[in-house]
Amino acid sequence: MCGIVGIVGREAVAGQVIEALRRLEYRGYDSAGIATLEHGRLERRRAEGKLSNLQLKLVQSPLTGAIGIGHTRWATHGRPNETNAHPHATARLAVVHNGIIENFRELKKELETAGARFETETDTEVVAQLVSHLMDQGLGPVAAVEAALPRLRGAFALGFLFSGEEDFLIGARHGAPLAIGFGDGETYLGSDALALAPFTDEITYLDEGDWAILTRDGAEIRDIANQIVARPRQKIVSQAFLVDKGNHRHFMAKEIHEQPEVVGRTLAHYVDLAGGRIALPEALPFDFAKLSRLSITACGTAYYAGLVAKYWFESIARLPVEIDVASETRYREPPLDRDGLTLVISQSGETADTLASLRYAKSQGQHSLAVVNVPTSTIARESSVVMPTLAGPEIGVASTKAFSCQLTVLLCLAIAAGRARGTIDAARERALVDALITVPGLMAESVALEPEIEVLAREIAKARDVLYLGRGTSYPMALEGALKLKEISYIHAEGYAAGELKHGPIALIDENVPVIVIAPHDAIFEKTVSNMQEVAARGGRIVLIGDAKGAADHGLDTLATLTMPAVDPVVAPIVYAVPIQLLAYHTAVFMGKDVDQPRNLAKSVTVE
Repeated sequence: MCGIVGIVGREAVAGQVIEALRRLEYRGYDSAGIATLEHGRLERRRAEGKLSNLQLKLVQSPLTGAIGIGHTRWATHGRPNETNAHPHATARLAVVHNGIIENFRELKKELETAGARFETETDTEVVAQLVSHLMDQGLGPVAAVEAALPRLRGAFALGFLFSGEEDFLIGARHGAPLAIGFGDGETYLGSDALALAPFTDEITYLDEGDWAILTRDGAEIRDIANQIVARPRQKIVSQAFLVDKGNHRHFMAKEIHEQPEVVGRTLAHYVDLAGGRIALPEALPFDFAKLSRLSITACGTAYYAGLVAKYWFESIARLPVEIDVASETRYREPPLDRDGLTLVISQSGETADTLASLRYAKSQGQHSLAVVNVPTSTIARESSVVMPTLAGPEIGVASTKAFSCQLTVLLCLAIAAGRARGTIDAARERALVDALITVPGLMAESVALEPEIEVLAREIAKARDVLYLGRGTSYPMALEGALKLKEISYIHAEGYAAGELKHGPIALIDENVPVIVIAPHDAIFEKTVSNMQEVAARGGRIVLIGDAKGAADHGLDTLATLTMPAVDPVVAPIVYAVPIQLLAYHTAVFMGKDVDQPRNLAKSVTVE
């Protein structure tokens, strides 16, 4: 999404901040900035484009302060120009921010009524103005941040620098990672350990909801309830920063927890959040309005992302979709309309069957659109249009964050197609975008179910067979849940459309087969409940993954109910990816399996 750096140092910190920001360039960015205290006064330098432009400004107008914050920005709200670049500031403070403030419009209106004057198009300025407003009412910096944080909705990481405060910074984490580094009379704040590697080998990772007060002597960390807490320090050799697991046991766990951030980063690339519309990053060589059919092809988890997309394209854009696994498409050689569109999905961009299907589609005169996580990959290079997922490197073999980012891009495309085809108006597009904005925050809330899921996983680990059920877009999620479980725990699992239960799978139901039902409270929830009743009548052990309304309405005994946050049904698949991933992960961990490198599997399947 973006990169945050903060340093409470003993000498001029501008050079160190730039060095740390350079290590965060892999995240992608379109502007950069730095703020320091110069004899107690806030000074900023910001520039559009690459860090070299910011460095030139620092050569022309140096900063010498011993405390500062820096940022590389990937534009979410507002154009990627110097005015919208971070840090954002008032007379009292400067702030840097990763993520999305969902309720920025309401807060901005409230603050403008109170007399605040906004200078940028960003959601971040709301944070600076809110804390500044609270300080104008008599609160000190720490109390003002404490009062402001509960008012912010979304997934975010923040760094604050205050005018006149030469010995402290404040950092806060909610859904986006943040680490603290410890040096000799210096303390550091960073989006990840990689940024801090040149300065320290001693790191503390903030837990979800934590915020911290950094001084030259160390850091005081407070939890979401504002209680002072101790978080472990980790000693990491410098080479390990390149493939750092953070405070997680496995890369898969880290990548599950990164999803609020990377989904937010992907949204930033495709959505004009302030305007409430989809803004695709490049012009398309085809017209969605003129397509008679969309062909989607992919393998494994990417195929299930495509299945969810089929529902979205057909319901939102009224565009017929044909989808097939790539290993079948390449040999089936289906008839394809010249000037039609084939959409291929791949994490690596090197999947052999998907690449072959892409080449076949091109040979038939089709336009091609690739949704990939590696924009330099072969599939990306050979496609007419590339829509990157921006998940960042995914080390775990079982795909997690790449999948949720694929879903995010695909929903954005479906909305854009709906607008082009005239099947949704501006009001409906804004409503869909507003639902998308909530996703990072809802994913962060879903991660909070992890302790319950870890307990449930001990029961699932005893099973030889597991069934997953779902209807609508929850059907592909049932398929994905079953795939995740068998990939890393080696338990036999199958996903079914819940309405198909009576057509065969019900024969498998007994007291030894857990049945995991993915059921947000949507228009077809009652139909899913009837299938749950059929399972219960045969002694099946039901695990319901649904929201509070559904949990209250189903009226059945369950082995467990995972109560998800209320979510717009359109974006539910993205949010519900979290619990099915966590359940597979903790089941495999409890069974002692090699989670990151399961047997017989490869991260990128480059052969048939």
